[in-house]
Amino acid sequence: MTVMTQAQTAPAAPPTSGGTAPQGLELRHLRYFVAVAEAGTFTHAAERLFIAQPTLSQQIRRLEQIVGTPLLQRGHEGVQLTQAGAVLLEDARAILAQVDHGVCRTRGAAGLGRPRLRFVVPGDMPESLAVAASSRLRSLADAAKIDVSWVETALDAEVSAIRLGRADAGLGWTDPAAAPPDRLEVMQLGEFEPDAWVPAAHPAASRGVIGLDELASMNVIYGPRRAGTYDRWLDVLVTQNPRFEFTDPLFRQSLPMTLAFAASGNRPAAVLTGPRHHVRTQAAPAQPGHPASPGAGDMVPVRVSQHQLSATAGLLWNGDLPRRLQQVLFDTAVGIDLDRAGRPRPSPEPDLALAS
Repeated sequence: MTVMTQAQTAPAAPPTSGGTAPQGLELRHLRYFVAVAEAGTFTHAAERLFIAQPTLSQQIRRLEQIVGTPLLQRGHEGVQLTQAGAVLLEDARAILAQVDHGVCRTRGAAGLGRPRLRFVVPGDMPESLAVAASSRLRSLADAAKIDVSWVETALDAEVSAIRLGRADAGLGWTDPAAAPPDRLEVMQLGEFEPDAWVPAAHPAASRGVIGLDELASMNVIYGPRRAGTYDRWLDVLVTQNPRFEFTDPLFRQSLPMTLAFAASGNRPAAVLTGPRHHVRTQAAPAQPGHPASPGAGDMVPVRVSQHQLSATAGLLWNGDLPRRLQQVLFDTAVGIDLDRAGRPRPSPEPDLALAS
């Protein structure tokens, strides 16, 4: 990888001022910059772009000269974004996504290709919902001669991926009491609740249900903290215990490891998963005192009483999409049957994120 000094990355000329883009800035500069930022090294980025590394380095230097500030910190281990580089990366992704989408729509309007729908499926969505939604969307899109590009990323509370033009629609957690952001359409799909894993010796294990007051008195492992259910569920538990706080999991993507640590602690601990089960499709809890599957240790999954911890999933899309695309999304949401999907037996899948 080419390593450059601060002097080499300093701007050769002052940047232009005002709200317009600097002269000489081209889309290829943004594509190259995004590729380097995502790859982490010039070598890997050059391989992905099928260009020579010296050429890529030269174009990134040119971009830094155009904007008037270093965008990357070069090191032996790779590159890191500067503060200015982080800002440009977010905007560059949005600009490139808008350009690509605009070209696709233009070709579609000219009859040169099928329209394309970029659909987000976050990794923290319940599996039953993700499967039902993606299967139905794919079927309806094929019938309508629409291509679907699947995007696996998280939708934050501001639905930035859709609002900034990086995606057209997707699944996400919604607040039924709040109005959707401007130019955004939302159809609610159902309410989901988590599993609460407790020690087999806990009184709730024999009942299959734990009260909110009982849960708030325990050390509850849940996280990491990010937009989604974390703050809402914390507020609910604080009503039972004003000093309540969640404990972050040491292994955020491994429920079995988290259960093992919870079972071996000195203080009784519970482990809360993200929303997993459709509230209206309850199944009988696991047998008291018996883990639902290997790897759970001495922990048993139970339900939270009266569905007091839950989250509402929705299908969201850009309200400015062509009517044809919006109709397919509407029909997808209307046709999702979560009751038919049923509720799978709780099990600590190794790749299950604990929070959303």
